[in-house]
Amino acid sequence: MKAAVLYGASLRWRVIEFRRYAFDTLSSVLSIYGFFVVIFLGAKLFGGDRPGFGHTLEGVVVSYALWAFTILSLGSLTFELTQEATEGTLEQLGMSPFGLVRVLLARVASSLVVYFVVWSGLLLVMMTTTGKWLNLDVVSVVPLLFVTLVGMIGVGFVLGGQAIVFKRIQNALQIYQILIIALVVVPADRVTVIKFLPLGWGTHLLQRVLVDGDSIFELGAGDLLFLVANSLFYFLGGIAVFRLFERAARERGLLGHY
Repeated sequence: MKAAVLYGASLRWRVIEFRRYAFDTLSSVLSIYGFFVVIFLGAKLFGGDRPGFGHTLEGVVVSYALWAFTILSLGSLTFELTQEATEGTLEQLGMSPFGLVRVLLARVASSLVVYFVVWSGLLLVMMTTTGKWLNLDVVSVVPLLFVTLVGMIGVGFVLGGQAIVFKRIQNALQIYQILIIALVVVPADRVTVIKFLPLGWGTHLLQRVLVDGDSIFELGAGDLLFLVANSLFYFLGGIAVFRLFERAARERGLLGHY
């Protein structure tokens, strides 16, 4: 019951924040869409139907949409920790009876729900703009998407841990964003190392559903189990690393200072 209250409150807080700062939200969405149009037109102009890396133009739509969703989700956690530290309220979160990790998990979960609604609308606009319609099999896409993002949440916790210790990591976050581009663009079935990194194998399976028209029941149990194991590894590992950063921040008295 207490967990339900925590997650419900986090979701309400997220929705209120989006409504209250609607202009900033709209500006973020428009910038993502504008950047996508530039990338898509460039790929179509110089790459024809196969712009590179084994992707079709439909694959470009999927890769960019997944990248945008991942960046929004990861960035929110790091930004919030930095903002809480700046405002001097981070220590209060750390004193919560739920613990800092559970509070952050609730915030990430609420962010994923809200961003998924925004992302779905943005994906429809992208498909309308490009005329490249994907296989929107909700039964297949939603589970694959959220299992894939579980691993990236772990990466987000690593970034969050760095934020509470080093405070300013905006430049490092930009490096991570570039690395994420590689994870969604380079095909995991052709470059073996990508398969073992977060997001890589999930992107591959989502490409098979959205572009090739496969269903989740046609992907194979081995592929699905590998995705689950991969995501859990990075999720649990990310939380473990975050706890180390949190412990270091507490010992050095950094939670209450910026």
